[in-house]
Amino acid sequence: MFRSPHRLFDVTIWPLVDVILFGSIGAFIAGNESAGAQAFGYLLGGVVLWHIIYQAQIAVSTGFLEETWSRNLLNIMITPVKEWEYVAGTALFGLVKLILGTGLVAVTALLLFSFDVTDLGLGLVPIGAILLAVGWLIALFVIGFVLRFGSGAEALAWGIMFVVMPLSGVFYPVDALPDVVRPLALVLPTTYAFDAMRTLLDGDGIDWGTIGIAAATTVGLTAAALLFLVRMLRVFRARGFITRYS
Repeated sequence: MFRSPHRLFDVTIWPLVDVILFGSIGAFIAGNESAGAQAFGYLLGGVVLWHIIYQAQIAVSTGFLEETWSRNLLNIMITPVKEWEYVAGTALFGLVKLILGTGLVAVTALLLFSFDVTDLGLGLVPIGAILLAVGWLIALFVIGFVLRFGSGAEALAWGIMFVVMPLSGVFYPVDALPDVVRPLALVLPTTYAFDAMRTLLDGDGIDWGTIGIAAATTVGLTAAALLFLVRMLRVFRARGFITRYS
């Protein structure tokens, strides 16, 4: 386990995530006497929109992992299909899963809790687009780690999103986070996307400044994800790591 730090994820990261997530929710509610109805909207709105980024990321990540599980990675490597074509195809196919998963969550919230996410209006479009792009770029990082460290790194496909969740302030303003982790939250585009969601829920309209920051950080992280994936793919080929999956 010491030689494979990613295997320590379950016993180190999960406890920290739980404390930060639920502690921040409690801090937000405790620090705001009128937070009852506000927290209701933040929680359900966060759950619905969270599934956009989660389904986008998991579809691309598991789409690649299925090739490793079925020992089909070598076949993919020797076909005329280019890397970007493969990733694009996997992402587009994942949109079907995203629509089904997010649609189910939205309909359930409407039927059981009378929460209609479409009441947020057209502001949902740029927020949803940013969350979709972030889900895809996180998946690129996951694929890069799997190429470099092998199937043991596949735990990141599921675990990394639940590290991003509390840092993004999905269910509460970032001010509720502990001071020590707040700078990390300000680097993530999801932080600004969910902040824009809360502005819509509060009836203040779309905050284009916040959306602009989210879009700019998304572009920067996408470039970093692509560079990382290309570098890991070169290492994968140069060192013959394909034998792990053959």
